[in-house]
Amino acid sequence: MKEIWPGVAATGSVAAMTELTNRQIVVAATPEGGLTEADFRAQDGVAGEPGPGELLCRTVLLSIDPANRAWLQGRTYRDQVLPGQVMAGLVLGEVVAENGTGVPVGSYVTGDGGWQEYSVMPASRVQRVEQAGDLAHHLGVFGMTGLTAYFGLFDVGRPEPGETVLVSAAAGATGSVVGQLARTHGCRVVGITGSAAKNRVITERLGFDAAVDHRSPTFAADLKEACPNGIDVYFDNVGGPVLDAALRRMNVHGRVVCCGVVSQYDTGSPAPGPAGVPGLVVTKRLRMEGLLVFDYAARYAEGLAHLAGAVRDGVLVDLIDVVEGLDNAPRALMGLLAGENVGKRIVRVGPDRVSS
Repeated sequence: MKEIWPGVAATGSVAAMTELTNRQIVVAATPEGGLTEADFRAQDGVAGEPGPGELLCRTVLLSIDPANRAWLQGRTYRDQVLPGQVMAGLVLGEVVAENGTGVPVGSYVTGDGGWQEYSVMPASRVQRVEQAGDLAHHLGVFGMTGLTAYFGLFDVGRPEPGETVLVSAAAGATGSVVGQLARTHGCRVVGITGSAAKNRVITERLGFDAAVDHRSPTFAADLKEACPNGIDVYFDNVGGPVLDAALRRMNVHGRVVCCGVVSQYDTGSPAPGPAGVPGLVVTKRLRMEGLLVFDYAARYAEGLAHLAGAVRDGVLVDLIDVVEGLDNAPRALMGLLAGENVGKRIVRVGPDRVSS
């Protein structure tokens, strides 16, 4: 009898399929201080059965994001992930069963499936994926990463050609896209990273005009030298002392895009807010605005069209950093928070397709 899934015959029922073993990574304890592997544990559950309007998806790729760490500490824009719960995370999955949704089995979707091999998700809460090249790009430049960069830069930052755009975590998932988009918009682009090697990546591969290392003992002087005419738009992914330094270099009527605070996520004692607020905000008439990409859901098609055109024209490179295996997801997140990734960090959980 021909199998359409490991252990599931073509004539088998959805119920038989949903009895498949489901490897999961759950939260073992709420972290105190820096994240450790002991804060997670692996367990084997069952795949589950989709109810009306739901999909059962096999996870192909798992997005690893700095926000994962913030979700463990308390309520943000979503509920805290508590001990005993499957760790939350964005997945790209293949639909293996559906219940009255009209979504074809074999389709790819992205959604909040969590750190597990199979997830049941409402069809109304997923995004259909029209595959364009490597599936990993749909968690990178064609996913939330690229859309965050696009709307954060153009809607919140509002750069004008000729202005200076500064980007922190510039070799990371979002920052690397922001810098390239700003460059193609005619801006002078300066990136901040945590190493000389990453600085070479963003200047030599991605076309940034200059780069500085925030770990350098001469960081403040280096930033001043890299931005001799000040900063018009600062895209902030890190907060902390880097934000303090950037605020001091902002031009009058500059704009600060507040996208993330990765320097403060993995600690039990976050630093206080920037020393230049409100003083510099007032004297330089700065605008600081927070960004959540979900606010732009009605315009995702616009953003994706722009990003796809930039990739097609060869002016936008999508840096992908893949870690193999679901059980390595905790270490992948810890490494991300330590700054070891270059580009979008993704965990490969399973193959694109399972041979029939």
